[in-house]
Amino acid sequence: MKDLSGRTAVITGGAQGIGLGIAHALGRAGVKIAIVDVNGNALESAVAQLSNVATVAAKVLDVRDRAAFTDVANDIEAQLGPVSLLFNNAGIATRVTAEAMSYESWDWVMGINLGGVINGIQTFLPRMLARGGEAHIVNTSSGAGVISEGGGYLYHGSKFAVVGLSEALREELAPHQIGISVLLPGPVATGIIANSAALAPSDVTDGGDAVVTWQRVVSAAMNEGVSPLAVGDMVVAAILDNRSPYIFTDDSLGAPIQARTAKLLDALPAKHAEA
Repeated sequence: MKDLSGRTAVITGGAQGIGLGIAHALGRAGVKIAIVDVNGNALESAVAQLSNVATVAAKVLDVRDRAAFTDVANDIEAQLGPVSLLFNNAGIATRVTAEAMSYESWDWVMGINLGGVINGIQTFLPRMLARGGEAHIVNTSSGAGVISEGGGYLYHGSKFAVVGLSEALREELAPHQIGISVLLPGPVATGIIANSAALAPSDVTDGGDAVVTWQRVVSAAMNEGVSPLAVGDMVVAAILDNRSPYIFTDDSLGAPIQARTAKLLDALPAKHAEA
């Protein structure tokens, strides 16, 4: 895309953190913005911030609710016009020990982190294809979507899935002038650990002291990360450029990615045959 001005964007998880940073960057680019979030109070605050820089609408939405997603999409397009920019950004960051694993914890994490992306795509992509013309989708994964250290099996599993989905769909949609990017944030000062803990259902048990320690360590690291506003600028720049499917927020993942790639290559049968 050469110019975003006048387009309509939907941002899930748009009232806080990275989603709100993206909204600010889009507003400065002349985009009409619909922010959707499960937190109604945060939506009110976000609208107050954004209304000075953009045309903005806000909707309360649990991204796991497919019927509600459709209703929200209809309302947004009636109010702001056809959506050609979609940001599947809503997510939670939590850790559940293997001993505390349950169907409820699987459903909660996967339902939001992966199911929310799927539901956003299924709601808006058919409309984009039917209308034709340029469009772009950004799916928020994580650095935990390309390396497997530190986040726990639930979080990594959901975020790896978003990366694979985005990579494959990008190839399929290229002939239709619809771009796909996957956002792979490193540490970003969002407060997502505390926000996720507050949202956890009563039937999801994290596993006790080990998880409390993890929450404290990860929160401290993220508080030292880049600002959500800076990430928003990176995302807008990546859409305009669209050379790579990947949007990284810093270079901290270089060494872990190289180490993982080396392990994969070393496991190939040809490697052992040559030895």
